[in-house]
Amino acid sequence: MNGRYLAGGLVAFALLFGAVLWWFQTRGHYVVVEGVQSVLVAGETIPVAHYEGIDASSSPLKLRGCFRAEGLDGPEAAEADPLVAPGWFECFDAERIAQDLGAGRARAILAEFNEPYGFDRIVASYSDGRAYQWRQINRCGKAAFDGDPLPAGCPPRDE
Repeated sequence: MNGRYLAGGLVAFALLFGAVLWWFQTRGHYVVVEGVQSVLVAGETIPVAHYEGIDASSSPLKLRGCFRAEGLDGPEAAEADPLVAPGWFECFDAERIAQDLGAGRARAILAEFNEPYGFDRIVASYSDGRAYQWRQINRCGKAAFDGDPLPAGCPPRDE
C-alpha cells in the first residue's frame, strides 16, 4: 500500500515539474511589448504601426517584433537568420521569413550593430510595408563569448 502512495507522489511531482518547466521555457521569461510607435533603424527613427512584440530580460535573443513601416532603409545585413519564436507568438514565422529573405521577397537590414555587445538587431522589410525584427549573435559576440580573439573591426568588450 505504501508503495502506491510513493509511486503516485513521484508521478504527481514529475507532472507538476514538467508543467512548470514547460511554462518557464515557453512563456515565463517573455513579456509582451505593446505601444511601440517607432523603431530605430540604422540610426534613423522610423514610425511604425500595428506593432506586436515580445522580449525578455533573460537574453537579448528573445526579442521578436512584427509591425508595419514605410521607408525602411539601411545597410544590408551580412547574415540574417531569424530565430524561432514561441508557438504562441503567431505573427513571427521565422521559417517563412528566412525563405522570403533567401528568395529576395524581403530585405534584411542591419538595424543596430553590437547593441547589446555581441548582438545585432535585424529588420526584415517587405515591399508591402510588413516588417519583422529580431536579435542574433554576431561574429564579435561569437568570438568574445567563446573566449577567442576578436575579429578585425570588433570593439573591445567591456567586462
